[in-house]
Amino acid sequence: MSETPVEDLSFELAMRELETVVDQLERGDVALDASIALYERGAALKKRCEDELKRAEEKVAAITLDANGTARGTAPLDAG
Repeated sequence: MSETPVEDLSFELAMRELETVVDQLERGDVALDASIALYERGAALKKRCEDELKRAEEKVAAITLDANGTARGTAPLDAG
């Protein structure tokens, strides 16, 4: 299990670590206390991945094409 804070992980790294956590829990060869810690880390990783996917979906949804086929709405979502 990584010591990197979940919020500092990229989507790809969070997914990889989440897959590792799930594999370890499914094997069932982890002590109870370690299983609880793994589960908590897994829940945080899952939320991180869901949040990143939602952000990406919103960004894609904001992109439209103008009459010339040029992408518009590609400015950051928080630009005002």
